[in-house]
Amino acid sequence: MYAAAAAVLLVVAAALVGIAIKRAEDVLHVGWPPLYANWVPHTGPGTPAALAVAVGVVAYGPPLAARLPWRPLLWTSWATAMAWTWSLALVDGWHRGIARRLTTKYEYLQVIDRFGDIPGTLRTFTDHILLGSPDHWPPHVAGHPPAATLTFVLLDRIGLSGGAWAGVWCITVGATACAAVLVTVRALAGEALARRAAPFLVLAPAAVWMGTSADGYFAAVAAWSVALLALALTGRAERRRRTAAFGSGLLFGLTCYLSYGLTLFVLIAAGVLVLGRHQLRHLTRGLFFLLTGLAVVPLLFTLAGFDWWEAYHLLVERYYQGAGGFRPYGYWVWANLACTVFVVGLATVAGLRRTGATVVRQRHRLVPRRHDGLLPRLGRPGGPDAEFRLTLLVAAAALALLTADLSGMSKAETERIWLPFALWLLPACALLTRPRAWLTAQAALALLLNHLLLTGW
Repeated sequence: MYAAAAAVLLVVAAALVGIAIKRAEDVLHVGWPPLYANWVPHTGPGTPAALAVAVGVVAYGPPLAARLPWRPLLWTSWATAMAWTWSLALVDGWHRGIARRLTTKYEYLQVIDRFGDIPGTLRTFTDHILLGSPDHWPPHVAGHPPAATLTFVLLDRIGLSGGAWAGVWCITVGATACAAVLVTVRALAGEALARRAAPFLVLAPAAVWMGTSADGYFAAVAAWSVALLALALTGRAERRRRTAAFGSGLLFGLTCYLSYGLTLFVLIAAGVLVLGRHQLRHLTRGLFFLLTGLAVVPLLFTLAGFDWWEAYHLLVERYYQGAGGFRPYGYWVWANLACTVFVVGLATVAGLRRTGATVVRQRHRLVPRRHDGLLPRLGRPGGPDAEFRLTLLVAAAALALLTADLSGMSKAETERIWLPFALWLLPACALLTRPRAWLTAQAALALLLNHLLLTGW
């Protein structure tokens, strides 16, 4: 409760200081600091469904998660996460909440017609990143590698054109991130903790921005790259481990071409390797498949003429040409964390406090023994060290998020941009007692956010 109260104070401070800055000189470029949103109390067709999903998960989520067979639990979690995200998005109505979200002047669908010749467009992609360049890309297109835009181009090519189908894609795929995190937690920390985390992953306040935002889709791709890496380490059958290794590499390569910032997922992947180091011989055997998968997407884009490094350096320049050039680092470096509180909820903050306490209690395990090199001492997944293993996984995600924060390349809008990292903080809720009370707090926060604010996504 003290940790949750501290998080509330952080949010209040970010709001009050943000309002003061806006009154003096509006350099924040957000409507309702610290969130990119406006105060617009409203209800919509999704309101009854959102309330029903919230009540259902709070009432039945924990016992169902405890007794459902594992595979049905994954499918049920995905379906419920989709229902939660859909209902929250529809609070804003079909057009405003879904169909038009990805069609604004900032978004990917504005440039679909410029990809008639995909190889030709990729060769000249970097020529249109800077604001002074001819026919410069809209902010989100310029701010991401071309795989992000190409996703919607390919959807258009197969007949799923327009903002509605783009929204359906992002919500449907994005909701699978819940299952990916559960698979990873089970593989690395044990099934009991994964089951306890499931209701919190399903009912996350992050769903407010998962529908409809392309970053929800990015979050799922990145999450499955980590989940498959965990399966490549812990799987039983050799063929499945090799398939998982190839899939992990393939999706991580795609992740890097969806968002430059998601290269930081290498920190979470490193945490997975530390936790699965007793099974590293499995990954060593499948290293060829991992590296082969990892090379596919970068090779295809490079052969098509897109230079990732050149584009990234131009993006940094474009970032400071726009809002990034005047948004104050001194405010956003801590106000970004207040945005994260909205995304993960007070239950996750309380869970993070417990992960910190676990590290303090078991700090002797962080002191390596001689034969372990520089690595902490760990038991097997699902054993007495399960909570400590979960703590290390969450800590890797927190490190990635803090690195993104300190970089200064994420000033504001992090409630959307950091979705891929924030999802990996949610398993900390597995350490909480009284899950229904904390789930109620999570649901209440999401419902209030979606009904009182009109978010940018």
